[in-house]
Amino acid sequence: MVVFEMVAIIVVASLLAGLAREWIKTKQVPSFDSSPLEQRVERIEQLEERVRVLEAIVTDKGYDLKKEIDQL
Repeated sequence: MVVFEMVAIIVVASLLAGLAREWIKTKQVPSFDSSPLEQRVERIEQLEERVRVLEAIVTDKGYDLKKEIDQL
């Protein structure tokens, strides 16, 4: 019976070691490179500014007047 107890202890110890290894992996925080994200945010801000300028041009009264003159 001593051999079977030793095998059982080895199996339980290896299972506990595997569980401990997985638990440690889940607790580690992965490194995160935020530079591509910052570049995208900067690009979105540039595009938003361009859209604001285009909206101002299109909603300007002078734009409508030029369009009406061109249509004549």
